[in-house]
Amino acid sequence: MKFTKMHGCGNDYVYVNGFQENIENPEELAIKVSDRHFGIGSDGLILILPSEVADFRMGMYNADGSEGKMCGNGVRCIGKYVYDYGLTDKTNITVETKGGIKYLDLQVENGKVKTVKVDMGEPILDTKQVPVVFEKEKMIGEKIKVAGKDYEMTCVSMGNPHAVVWVDSTKDLEIEKIGPIFEQHEMFPERVNTEFVQVLNAKEVNMRVWERGSGETWACGTGACATAVACILNGKTEDEVLVHLLGGDLLIRYDRQENRIYMTGPATTVFDGEYTIE
Repeated sequence: MKFTKMHGCGNDYVYVNGFQENIENPEELAIKVSDRHFGIGSDGLILILPSEVADFRMGMYNADGSEGKMCGNGVRCIGKYVYDYGLTDKTNITVETKGGIKYLDLQVENGKVKTVKVDMGEPILDTKQVPVVFEKEKMIGEKIKVAGKDYEMTCVSMGNPHAVVWVDSTKDLEIEKIGPIFEQHEMFPERVNTEFVQVLNAKEVNMRVWERGSGETWACGTGACATAVACILNGKTEDEVLVHLLGGDLLIRYDRQENRIYMTGPATTVFDGEYTIE
């Protein structure tokens, strides 16, 4: 199987051209290739596939083999892959995901895609759609207690569920301890991605993320979008936010008049290779 290792702000995946490769069991393959000692090493597996409703379709699988609905860093890297590897010559493309169709604007330099701006669509705040078990229609800035500690939490879906909480500092955060507790909390019937956010000023925040099925990753595009929405709705930042992640920065703009989120960030190819499926 031919593959390409790519990352968006350190959120790395193994990308496979589904137009050329036939992957029969992507769930099992995702577990194998993601292993950083016995496999290629990644946060998961992403398949680039034909679509009947868009230019391309994304199949996304976490490191534990579970299927994901959406991946912001992943969809940016798909944009780079299809242009750089000659699957399209368009700089405006659409990608079908389990979280809806995403619209990509490819920024090309010297014949290669360097950054990608993605129309991520509307943030979903309805608690039943997120989903999160809560008595109100929206969960914005609500006080909760997790593992004996009080948090202020806002829940947003960007095609997958996110819980955004604020912390005094992301540097000393014991995310390996608290992350799984949020992920498996009974409030979240489909588990949840949790963003731990430190507000620096009205335009910048630090963010660390614990992703369901993958653990801590160096970046999460949908998580950065959810973070921006949560910060803006709670009056913590302005409508355009630079989100500092462990692996780089993402610029998120929330157009409240249109109720749409726009994400701009890098997409990077690490290497090409071949993997023997046994």
